[in-house]
Amino acid sequence: MTGVDPRVIIVGAGFGGIAAAIELRRHGFDQITILEAAPALGGTWFYNSYPGSACDVPSHLYSFSFEQRRDWSRLCSPQSEILDYLAGVAEEHGVTPLIRFSERVDECHFDPASSCWYVRTETGSSYEADVVMIAAGQLNQPAVPSLPGRERFAGHSFHSARWDHDYELRGKRVAVIGNGASAVQFVPQIAGGAAQLSVFQRTANWMMPRKNHVYPRWVRAAVDRVPGLQWLRRQWVFYYTESLTLAIRHPRTVGRVLALRSALFMRSQLPDLELRARAWPDYTFGCKRVLFSSHYLPTLALPNVELITDAITEVTETGLRTADGRVHDVDCIIWSTGFKVTDFVAPMRVIGEGGMELSDAWRDGAHAHLGMAVPGFPSLFFLYGPNTNTSGGSIIVYLEAQAAYIRQALERLRAGRHERVEVRPDVEAVSDRELQARFDGTAWTACDSWYRDEQGRIVANWPGYMREYVERTRTLDPDEYVFS
Repeated sequence: MTGVDPRVIIVGAGFGGIAAAIELRRHGFDQITILEAAPALGGTWFYNSYPGSACDVPSHLYSFSFEQRRDWSRLCSPQSEILDYLAGVAEEHGVTPLIRFSERVDECHFDPASSCWYVRTETGSSYEADVVMIAAGQLNQPAVPSLPGRERFAGHSFHSARWDHDYELRGKRVAVIGNGASAVQFVPQIAGGAAQLSVFQRTANWMMPRKNHVYPRWVRAAVDRVPGLQWLRRQWVFYYTESLTLAIRHPRTVGRVLALRSALFMRSQLPDLELRARAWPDYTFGCKRVLFSSHYLPTLALPNVELITDAITEVTETGLRTADGRVHDVDCIIWSTGFKVTDFVAPMRVIGEGGMELSDAWRDGAHAHLGMAVPGFPSLFFLYGPNTNTSGGSIIVYLEAQAAYIRQALERLRAGRHERVEVRPDVEAVSDRELQARFDGTAWTACDSWYRDEQGRIVANWPGYMREYVERTRTLDPDEYVFS
């Protein structure tokens, strides 16, 4: 490490990377470089620009606590507003000049002789760092299923997280494969213009209402002028969203109450009994992500929309064949099939102590102490790492807590003139066992979901509440780490 100020490389310029850079700059860390694969900042909010793209967490919670905006246009802001907000925060805090855009990291390699990380990008650029913080997130790599014949399709296709705005959907026969959080937002937006819209559903969703109207003038004026109102709204939403986690943790009691509320809402949205039967979930409430929309289910009843629940067996030159033998001819396929959540940093190679690759260390499932530190990978930290996703709250709360926690580690590194910091293997092993044990008896274990890897291990979600995570990471315990 040069001098006493560590050189820090942050991978990713989404909310996590921006939060980390701001936190470090506030505490006197000046040697910071952010490597961003995209041509602009924003992370998932740069890429997910599909029609109707918006957050499903109220904006006064889905924003930094230290940068509260009072002029959001509605309760859950659209993608463009979130992107503008993050760009404004980065500019105001002097983070934008630290970002190297269009620099996708290919490999991070730790050299024990120099205690340095060597970072290489796909452009051929090389960087040296004393500390690497990976803020690539969990929702950054689009996943497309390997269906037979996919390459034969003669029409147009794209993933919803890489929306093709140059392609005109109006008047076309469109297939949407998947019905998750993205689809429930864009399907109502494109249904009216399509000649035929076929929605292919593998698993139905538990739904909750969400009427995201533009704020009336009086609401915006009150938020802007009444002292403390914004803080009160944020606190209320914080604890309201914790109630969803409460329901997931206690599926036989509180979970049944929220499931009843969801069921009553869905019944009112689906008066057609045959359609209701096909769109109805058959698993425990909260096991998969609960979705919020007051428009998706009624869209399925439109005359030009068809909900298809038969499994897709192959892609043909003209469309999709389903298990019932039917061929659905379409002009365009939109893959709304989510992300490679459990792959985390892949395809980036991360090579730690003794040539160990992170993919090998995680062969039996991704794990990290508090989602941030992995034994054998000195001076490497994750933001939005394993088991730090939230089922009900705001990931921004987690990211702020992680940025402050990692900053404490770096302060000790700097103050002690140490060259490296590494979590103790025994500490990480114990914390991982305790974390996994907390999933027992919860709704998360009641079915398969994208929260779990191929072995069934839950690697995405935190098993408790936001407030627990904030408290657990508030103060770094130096005895849990080795500074050398």
